[in-house]
Amino acid sequence: MTFKEKVNELLVEGLKEKPSVFLIDLTITDNFKIIVTLDGDNGVTLQDCIDMSRAIDQHLDREEQDFSLEVASAGVSEPLKHLRQYRKNVGRNLRVKTAAETIEAALVDANDDFIVLEWEAREPKKIGKGKETVQKRQEIPYADIKEAIVTITF
Repeated sequence: MTFKEKVNELLVEGLKEKPSVFLIDLTITDNFKIIVTLDGDNGVTLQDCIDMSRAIDQHLDREEQDFSLEVASAGVSEPLKHLRQYRKNVGRNLRVKTAAETIEAALVDANDDFIVLEWEAREPKKIGKGKETVQKRQEIPYADIKEAIVTITF
């Protein structure tokens, strides 16, 4: 079993203890720096990170392979990567980039196949001069999303 496979197996076992927390990314560099990024259905606490760090650190032998370990939660500015992240952020605003456009809108639904965004736009009136505010709604399949980031409003 390779070092990465062993770390991944320990991570899977540790995550079984915390079903609301899930893995976003696992990276192991050439000099054996382990970087674990987590997210959770209800966020990630410091204790979640400590528990996952211990689940890995206590079962690896530094005499066999020296390593460093970093366990962190996904940052606010990090792109969404998993379906669970989209579902957890329903009701928040996203900036979604596709090959054709970039949309900043409210995420109103996230199912297994696509997300649904809603926003208001100013468009020319169909009759007469001037503009009117119209409600827009668009379904975007996950395959079409290049990047989606939660936007924070202060």
